Amino acid sequence: MRSNAIQHELKAPLPQAPLPHWFENDPRWNLAERVVVGSQFARSALLPKFLLFVVAETLEEREEEITEHQIGVQVFDRRPGYSTAEDNIVRTYARQLRKRLADYFAEEGSTEPLRIEIPVGGYVPVFVRGAESEPDQEVLRVPSPVSIRMHPAHDPASNLDTAVASGWNWRRWPLGAALLVVYSVLLVWIAWFAGARGRTSNQSPGPAHPLWAALFQGPANTYIVPADAGFNLLEDLSHRPLALAGYLQSSYLDLPLAGVDAHSAGDLRSQQFTSFVDLQTVAALARLPEYNPERVLLRFPRDLRIDDLKHSNAVLIGSVGSNPWAAIVENDANFRIVYGQGMEGATILNAHPEPGEAVSYISQWNVSAHETFALIAFLPNLGGNGRLLVLQGLDVAGTQAAAEALTHPDTIAPILRRATRPDGSLRCFEILLRSTSIESNSAGTQVIASRIY
Repeated sequence: MRSNAIQHELKAPLPQAPLPHWFENDPRWNLAERVVVGSQFARSALLPKFLLFVVAETLEEREEEITEHQIGVQVFDRRPGYSTAEDNIVRTYARQLRKRLADYFAEEGSTEPLRIEIPVGGYVPVFVRGAESEPDQEVLRVPSPVSIRMHPAHDPASNLDTAVASGWNWRRWPLGAALLVVYSVLLVWIAWFAGARGRTSNQSPGPAHPLWAALFQGPANTYIVPADAGFNLLEDLSHRPLALAGYLQSSYLDLPLAGVDAHSAGDLRSQQFTSFVDLQTVAALARLPEYNPERVLLRFPRDLRIDDLKHSNAVLIGSVGSNPWAAIVENDANFRIVYGQGMEGATILNAHPEPGEAVSYISQWNVSAHETFALIAFLPNLGGNGRLLVLQGLDVAGTQAAAEALTHPDTIAPILRRATRPDGSLRCFEILLRSTSIESNSAGTQVIASRIY
């Protein structure tokens, strides 16, 4: 099935619906046709289809039809009733399309009299004059009632092929077998669905009830943000850690990937990969008795925004290397994770050691069974009107230890009781954990330091 999916992606035809006769004389359509045969689009059938669809709809004056949902149905063969909140394939490909367009007009299309741009915030293309065009040149708009709409295939198997076609091309990437052990290629919404189905509402409140009540039962929304495993791999392969500011600017698109073919590199830069540990954590959160599905939103890190963390609660899963949003609590935290030069190892720094505590804690990644460390931080959100829960580990086992310590909180129950006020509300706190990683699974987790504010 995987090889069939790859072939579907590489061989999917461009739209073949009859074109209005005047298209062949329209400079905007001619430009779009030149763009999609350029080298920037050579390895993807879906990006050319995406561009030609939005250009055709624009030329036929159907801009109102250029919505995320319509693109998902017409270009990516999603079913008509699919949810864009759960499946953001259009947003993912739109980011890649904008970059490919910019690359085309900066390189082989630099002398084009027109440029195609797709402004952020929508999918309607605009046509602007190129650097060498005449200043008084007019952009043509020729109306026509003829439709060139692309209808989704009716073969059920084709939908499945298209849904997985944008995954990693393991056969073309020798690292694939090793990476498969570490990272899951499952879409995050599967975790959401599985967790919600397994949720039981008749559980008795446990020691962590004040924590979950603060995050899930107030009037504000709560974002659950798993790790961006693809981003972490980009850092590892390029040996360059990327800070939150660079992540927000999509600088990971420019990280050099020596020895990785263009197709696999494109998948890492555009697809939504997360770890199986995060999948388990999301499912466990959805089973909590305090969990309120009407107030909880699952958000991939690349789609999160600063404003989301000013007005809402959030659960951030993963260290700064796999979820850069974890860095937003560093200014208020005593413990923080820093990565070594070239992504060689990571360390937890203790800003103000108390008696018996070390200044730093290091994990040995290259040993199958080793000591590892993790952090749990419950701190104010950026607006001061909500809370952030951050679960970080020096490796996958460390993040697993942090999540299990909260979802099975016997280990940290004494700290949670000390942090709970007489009125039942919870003070902010930090917890440093030590655990043993055995084949990337945590065991024997213990609390070795804490702070209650």
